[in-house]
Amino acid sequence: MKKYDVTALGELLIDFTENGTSGQGNPVYEANPGGAPCNVLSMLARAGRKTAFIGKVGRDVFGKRLKAALEEVGIDTSRLLMDETVRTTLAFVQTLPGGDRDFSFYRNPGADMMLREDEIPEELLKDTRIFHFGTLSMTHEGVRRATRRAVRAAKEGGALISFDPNLRPPLWESLEEAREQTAYGLSQCDILKISDNEIQWFTGEEDFDAGVRRLRDAYGIPLVLLSLGKDGSRAYYKDLRVEAAPFLQETTIETTGAGDTFGGSCLHFVLKYGLDGFDEGKLKEMLTFANGAASIVTTRKGALRVMPETREVERLIKSFA
Repeated sequence: MKKYDVTALGELLIDFTENGTSGQGNPVYEANPGGAPCNVLSMLARAGRKTAFIGKVGRDVFGKRLKAALEEVGIDTSRLLMDETVRTTLAFVQTLPGGDRDFSFYRNPGADMMLREDEIPEELLKDTRIFHFGTLSMTHEGVRRATRRAVRAAKEGGALISFDPNLRPPLWESLEEAREQTAYGLSQCDILKISDNEIQWFTGEEDFDAGVRRLRDAYGIPLVLLSLGKDGSRAYYKDLRVEAAPFLQETTIETTGAGDTFGGSCLHFVLKYGLDGFDEGKLKEMLTFANGAASIVTTRKGALRVMPETREVERLIKSFA
């Protein structure tokens, strides 16, 4: 038995999301704790899983609040480091008509970029069942080396590798560099969570099935989880292709964290059944639950601190039956 179910590495930051206007007509921003890897861990912690985070924030007011937020939701912060000189990364999120989002990052540099290779806790990584990462810890050379060392240590310990590209074009010198680092993640993972626009960007295929086929042929990924926003989701596993409908709600206010909620929910089912234990029914169960959890998060501001409990997701699914 390993101590941790899922350990993640990457960015932990403040998402400033619009929350109305002031009396003078200026936009008011709410400081929500965020960062895709920790959103994933938060959903897993809510489902009763033991989680840990590896990363770095600044020793400033935002870094201290982020550490407290992780502890509040039950994520192990023993390997969350605080940089004495570089500030915590900030992101301003604008919701566009139709529900898409535009991100403006204050990260030149940001503390999450400063994680070093010699700061990777290899013993912790060898004591986890799943290791999860994305590409925001691959944008710069130092943290890129740290990420690759973490992947190696997790693999040596027998962990499954979970990867979410989580493409954010403004953070890359070029999209070609983003493509190279995404290809590394694809080459390492056992579980891939990818969005509709990301798979079209990476493969050049407009048809999602064709895009997934290309990825699986090139990288041999056992389980591909495709999030399709308002169109639901799909899972590709062995010779199975399973899809599940979304749970669309009139009370949706923003989509921040929905994909992370979906991904974390799916990892919960990988832990439940094992990567070799899926059949069509279990894949459908996983996608339905993950879609329900993601739907609930779209009705709330932020994500990390407001993940739904399992019973809440089950009630939502039942209400749509």
